[in-house]
Amino acid sequence: MNEDPRCCGSGTCIIDTEGRCWCGRQWDGQKMGHPPLPQAEGPDRAAAAQPPFPFTGSKS
Repeated sequence: MNEDPRCCGSGTCIIDTEGRCWCGRQWDGQKMGHPPLPQAEGPDRAAAAQPPFPFTGSKS
């Protein structure tokens, strides 16, 4: 069996033709890494950046 140069060394990598491994990493042409997170879209994007309520706990 041929060793895939994209494998992380665990011996359990299953990489598809798009360069995606079952563990969530993706080949970027030079190394395996986690793909960037998708950006939120629409009017809820600003609301998602804010916590749903202010912190009211004590600072002691």
